[in-house]
Amino acid sequence: MEQLLHYCWKHKLLPLSDLRTTDGREVEVIDPGLHNHHAGPDFFNAKVKIGGTLWVGNVEIHDDGNDWYAHGHDHDAAYDNVVLHVCGRPGRDVTTTQGRVLPQLQISVPQSVKDNYEALLQADRYPPCYQIIPRLSPLMIHSWLSALQTERLERKTTDIQHRVERCNGSWEAAYFVTLARSYGFGVNSDVFEEWALNLSLGAAAHHRDDPMQVEALFLGQAGLLEADAMPERYQEEALKEGYFTRLRNEYLFLAHKFSLSTIDATHWKFLRMRPQNFPHIRIAQLVRLYVEHRTGLRQLVDCTTADDLRALYRVGVTPYWETHYVFGSSSDKNAKRMSPSSLNLLMINTAIPMLFAYGRHTGDERLCDRAFDLLEQLKAENNNIVRMWSDCRLDVNTAGDSQALIQLKKEYCDRKECLRCRIGYEYLKGIPHHSHPLP
Repeated sequence: MEQLLHYCWKHKLLPLSDLRTTDGREVEVIDPGLHNHHAGPDFFNAKVKIGGTLWVGNVEIHDDGNDWYAHGHDHDAAYDNVVLHVCGRPGRDVTTTQGRVLPQLQISVPQSVKDNYEALLQADRYPPCYQIIPRLSPLMIHSWLSALQTERLERKTTDIQHRVERCNGSWEAAYFVTLARSYGFGVNSDVFEEWALNLSLGAAAHHRDDPMQVEALFLGQAGLLEADAMPERYQEEALKEGYFTRLRNEYLFLAHKFSLSTIDATHWKFLRMRPQNFPHIRIAQLVRLYVEHRTGLRQLVDCTTADDLRALYRVGVTPYWETHYVFGSSSDKNAKRMSPSSLNLLMINTAIPMLFAYGRHTGDERLCDRAFDLLEQLKAENNNIVRMWSDCRLDVNTAGDSQALIQLKKEYCDRKECLRCRIGYEYLKGIPHHSHPLP
């Protein structure tokens, strides 16, 4: 309940008149202050009139007024600037470390807010706020989605910064790791990141003019040149073809030369996966990108449009993999280029976050602005989350929209953070929870 008290105070969802302290003084809330989610008073720099006197300071809120003492605020100087103690149930007088008695205001959560909040928590349809979405103003939706876009890019920036740290401060290496992670397309993303962090790009650079050696290095460090990493039914044919043996011998030489080690090949997932997504194919595509000098940060920064990015990332595989998905199992010959939808995901999950993060790192706002522009140029993703919001009659047109709605689902809906959501606010402040459901 205390969380709802915070919410009502923050949004002034309480009577605008006849507010009085427990000792009878009239209270006018001019500015509820800045909500503090860290240690210290709940709201900073609030402005309230108490008995006709304007006070500017902090506000502390408790469901039970006696929690002031239970939490030790009377012995904590951080609470000496509190000008008003707000509570659902007043207790005894509260004092600061200096012995100053604070005015107390009792408030209660309006019944309509309680009812609507309970409806959000107990709804059996997802998202629980689906009933009001068609009634929301386009301006409000646009504003909220824009904020969510930024939140998502900020979160991805934090992930990239962590990779930079793991790559000893190298943004070039962190970009390659981010690119490799995206090549896992969810199912193998973690193991692709593990592989890229283990990969010696320094060793690869010495052999960049020989695609076969780079392929041996890439597949070898992925653990895919171990005999037991190959399905038993294909082993005989793979050994007969000879390409597996050539790559393995080349990798053993490079591993000795550069003191390399493989990752555990059992980490790769193949079950219920389309052959185009097998790690052998994705790694062969990365080999082509690498030997053609298309994995550098400079090449990425030089891309100014979505078409530039498509040209950068559109690549086939090395010759052997044009007719194979795994060693020893032949397939019809084709270039095995990445599909348009996969290219779209690669731009959304690699290029755009990297441009934004690198722009933040270098202080180049043009790169940050370009990231947002590119999100508006690309089509929305087509996944369960996006379809869920579309079913609620919410327009999803661009990648910016779909990224915002993924952020909304993962960071708000899944965590039941309706009190931090702008759609949740519209629901709580007065849209009845018994509205007619969508057809």
